[in-house]
Amino acid sequence: MGTQDSLGQAEDFLERNSVTTPLMTWDESFQTWDYYDVRGQPVVILVDPNGNPLGQWNGLTSETVELVENF
Repeated sequence: MGTQDSLGQAEDFLERNSVTTPLMTWDESFQTWDYYDVRGQPVVILVDPNGNPLGQWNGLTSETVELVENF
């Protein structure tokens, strides 16, 4: 979920690094951070198709790396 850089910077990062998944969302208002109770980065949030959080991992741990790599 992008918020801290400009949308253009985020899009450039995705293109330069050939990132296609997981899906990046953009929210400069930080309302999404409030909804999901995000207090810092990095954070991984698994959500269901209705947007309800199923799990949240804060910080960069071996568990979050494995979760993202196996997505």
